[in-house]
Amino acid sequence: MSNSFGNCFRFTIFGQSHAPAIGVTIEGLPSGFEIDMEKLSAFMARRAPGGRYSTPRKEADMPEFIAGLVNGKTCGAPLTAIIRNNDTRSKDYEYMRTVPRPGHADYTAMVKYGPSRDYAGGGQFSGRLTAPLCIAGGIALQLLEKLGVSISARIEAIGGERDEVKMFELIDRVRAEGDSVGGLISCTAAGLPAGLGEPMFGGMENRIAQAVFGIPAVKGVEFGAGFEAANMRGSQCNDPFIMEKGSVITESNNHGGILGGISSGMPIEFRVAIKPTPSIAQTQRSVDMSCGEDTELNIRGRHDPCIVPRAVPCVEAAAAVAIYDAYLENKMLQV
Repeated sequence: MSNSFGNCFRFTIFGQSHAPAIGVTIEGLPSGFEIDMEKLSAFMARRAPGGRYSTPRKEADMPEFIAGLVNGKTCGAPLTAIIRNNDTRSKDYEYMRTVPRPGHADYTAMVKYGPSRDYAGGGQFSGRLTAPLCIAGGIALQLLEKLGVSISARIEAIGGERDEVKMFELIDRVRAEGDSVGGLISCTAAGLPAGLGEPMFGGMENRIAQAVFGIPAVKGVEFGAGFEAANMRGSQCNDPFIMEKGSVITESNNHGGILGGISSGMPIEFRVAIKPTPSIAQTQRSVDMSCGEDTELNIRGRHDPCIVPRAVPCVEAAAAVAIYDAYLENKMLQV
């Protein structure tokens, strides 16, 4: 199923943007683990809508655990949590029944699922589905923390601006113009042991990228030096090995903590490209599928002028689920 991820730490996301609820079911959690609900709530709040630079849609995004917990601890059964959708305005999306929005999955959803698709708020293609991802990721982050692994992401640039003040001034400007803007997020996972992952299709780059591309706005992922490596020589790109306090490390980290798909023990470092929010307050060209004619579209509804700030915890969550799954898999191989 395309809504499922992982081998040992496996979860399935369900729901649609305007369904009564969205949620996630997680398998592979250790029994007896007590989830820090305050820490999880704080993590979820970073992704939640309603801030100055996000959609005015108001959702608390508080997970409600309906299975898998007994007295606050995991019991070995699959863990299921839901988030109820309260502030929906499905009537704002009636035009999407026949007119796809440029840059969205509306057209491809029409082709694949036909008239029965759920188009309100983007249905299952909505960024709203990153909330259940953050539940799974928030729990994985807590489990990794107990193993000495930390994952943190930050905004590197918005619309090409790297100065923090100018980044958010740019968001204000493009919103006033009825437009949107994207940006770059960098993420680092530190404290990992060497040896996680597998060659070829089971590599750590593959796993992390697969999870990160589950975030709808992501259009690119690069590890370490990334595309810049194409402009370097081997003498510049190679990371020399050295001994430090009895451990093998590298002097630089152009490889981004991964060699041959396997973690090297250096921090895993990657960057994510986030596209501009496709829903903008400007007239756009589209087609009316009901009559097969060109038309103009003025998008209604509530949308983020920039998705980057809310995507930061989503990137952390995606990295966490991929890394914790690889950790469990490696642990099983060593038994």
